[in-house]
Amino acid sequence: MAVLTTFRPTWLQRLALAWLALLVLLAAAAPLLPLPSPPGVPDLAYMAEPPFSAARHWLGTDPQGRDVLSTLVFGARTAVLLTLPAALLAALVGGLAGAAAGFWGNTARVSLPYWLMGAGSVWWGLQLPSPVLGLGLILIGAILATISHFQSRTLPAWSFPINALVMGTATALDTIPRLIVVVAVVASIGLSACGLLAVLVLTTWPQLARLVRAQMLRVRQLPFVEAARAAGLSERQVWFRHALPHALHPLRTALPLSIAGLLGLESTLSFLGIGLPPEVASWGRLLATVRDEPSAWWVLLFPSLLLTMSILSLNTLSRFSTPKA
Repeated sequence: MAVLTTFRPTWLQRLALAWLALLVLLAAAAPLLPLPSPPGVPDLAYMAEPPFSAARHWLGTDPQGRDVLSTLVFGARTAVLLTLPAALLAALVGGLAGAAAGFWGNTARVSLPYWLMGAGSVWWGLQLPSPVLGLGLILIGAILATISHFQSRTLPAWSFPINALVMGTATALDTIPRLIVVVAVVASIGLSACGLLAVLVLTTWPQLARLVRAQMLRVRQLPFVEAARAAGLSERQVWFRHALPHALHPLRTALPLSIAGLLGLESTLSFLGIGLPPEVASWGRLLATVRDEPSAWWVLLFPSLLLTMSILSLNTLSRFSTPKA
């Protein structure tokens, strides 16, 4: 019998949900709020002003004269728009990769069209000579896959070591600490917001893939999976309809922790000055301004509070109630 789980939030988890919902709402409404000034525009008449000392700047200004409240609000927008998509994409990539590795191991058979599409995607993605060749391979593979599907033809297939590829890649990425990898990439070639998002996904999916793979190794032995095979379903149907939904259960706990880790990583990069472009508001960049004026305690206090509360809230949400049959 499948295991059903229920999530009965405690009062602490309700507070965490309320705080995170407030952050998401703040991020969505940031451009519409009546803030004193845009986050990147300095007010040279009020530089390093403490909270409530200037009528226009309720939470003060940083050493460059930028409004702290505006920076905090748009920093929340940056955090939500960067870390949430990165965590979701990492969960998608890691979940599918781990589930495939755990279900098929190294025995999966891939037919010719998918080999062609895979080779074409790699060729085009790496920008090898004559990228049109990569697109041509993708097109040929797609045509062959369509013909095979509608005419029920069996095309040649070869074994593909999914488990070895997924776990080997995950091990290689985990060999070096994530912060060092991201700092090295960002500092050496420089990245846009989309590029930083891709790097965050690349360094986050291995941990999620390991969790899902371990769960899949257990799920594929359960009676309901064997019953689906006995009912005549193909291996792909068994994997997608029956095994995959149960194998993804660990992501429910891991996803908040993943978002918390990405939030801390993005703030660290911005604090070091190698993350997002300088014109993008960030809590980490606001924290870094305290180096210009060590007595400006407010530029350290307010973003630190927001970061701490957000990370603690995400960690709180990762603790779910005990599953019940």
